[in-house]
Amino acid sequence: MNINEAEQQALLQALSNDARTLYLLGIKPSCDKTTAKSEPLNYKSLLKLLNAKEHNFTLGRQINSLIKELLNVGLVTFEQEVELNHSFNGKTLVLPLTLMQVDDYSRLHLQWQSMHLAWQPDKRLIQDLAKLMGIIDYQYTELELGDFIAYWLGRPEANFSQFQWTQKFVFNLKHKRLAHGTSTVHKVGQQLVQAKAGIVADENAKKLVEKYSKKNEQQSDNN
Repeated sequence: MNINEAEQQALLQALSNDARTLYLLGIKPSCDKTTAKSEPLNYKSLLKLLNAKEHNFTLGRQINSLIKELLNVGLVTFEQEVELNHSFNGKTLVLPLTLMQVDDYSRLHLQWQSMHLAWQPDKRLIQDLAKLMGIIDYQYTELELGDFIAYWLGRPEANFSQFQWTQKFVFNLKHKRLAHGTSTVHKVGQQLVQAKAGIVADENAKKLVEKYSKKNEQQSDNN
């Protein structure tokens, strides 16, 4: 049985060995390679698998707990919406990582980490997400990056992929660009955009030209 890079990285996250066993031996073998769907969950066969040597699992809710671990790291999801506090027996899972093609963005989903002092967002992803979210000025300052890092350093339990960290940073930038009372100067639509010296100089020059053009016109009319 082969696992791809995305699955391997997810399996290396904070998972119990029982959850890994459930995925690799109880769920993945029945996965359809085209649709990534599993066969309906069968608690009886899964309990038999997990209790091959020691009988540590006797209840369906114990299976549920292992599946929730797999849900948390993105290894599985449900084909249809389910109540997480109800039985999963007979439900169909989808294994989305089995279909993941390794490209620049999918690799960002594989790099899970907590926040650290040297963290940097992915530059290309910032630009693409900013366009999708309609952010005009997505250039950020060291102060903005430092504030973001400092906030999340205080939450060491947070563990996200590089894609998710960058996404959170872009959302933070959007919040700042839409905020009022900041030190930014120009307003484009509803967004506040960092002032750039060249733009200010051009606007001032334009006003001066208009002022003296009107003055010259008045002098010509008087003559």
